[in-house]
Amino acid sequence: MIIKSAEFVKSAVKPEHYPAEVLPEIAFTGRSNVGKSSLINTLVNRKRLVKTSATPGRTQLINFFLINKTFSFVDLPGFGYAKVPDSVRRKWGPMIETYLSTRKTLKGVVLIMDVRRIPGIQELNFIEWLYYYNIPSMLILTKADKLSKTKQLKQRVTIAKALSVDKDDLILFSAKSRLGKDAVWDAIEMLIGY
Repeated sequence: MIIKSAEFVKSAVKPEHYPAEVLPEIAFTGRSNVGKSSLINTLVNRKRLVKTSATPGRTQLINFFLINKTFSFVDLPGFGYAKVPDSVRRKWGPMIETYLSTRKTLKGVVLIMDVRRIPGIQELNFIEWLYYYNIPSMLILTKADKLSKTKQLKQRVTIAKALSVDKDDLILFSAKSRLGKDAVWDAIEMLIGY
């Protein structure tokens, strides 16, 4: 995919604040600090379109980005560990669930996981929830550059077993080396019908 433009549109909490449902959308989610912002920035060839932070839980709103003026990326708050007050964290679940279950232009969800960690119950529940609502998903294993090629492949098999999916359903990705960038774009293009 050749990126001609990528721009922030708006942040929202409630459906009435979302942009109009006109263009196809791909949502990105995962545990806090799995490299969600880095993945999006790498895909659109920008360093700071999506703010990155070493502190987990920085994304606290639903952020909409217009890509090539033809589709949108939607950055959802990370789940799991996050250095935010409990009151804020409790609002995330309903906010994310409302977006995912009501958005008619949503074409798929990119679930991002750190290749060095075995997914937990939250990831399993999330995948099951997407399946229940018939929302297509992509499973991305980020930070692949942190492991040797042998360990990458071994972890991919282990994570596939933990999630009860085929290892080929897991895309290895690295923002640093750009490993997997083309594979991610291929999968996104299929979801949005390009």
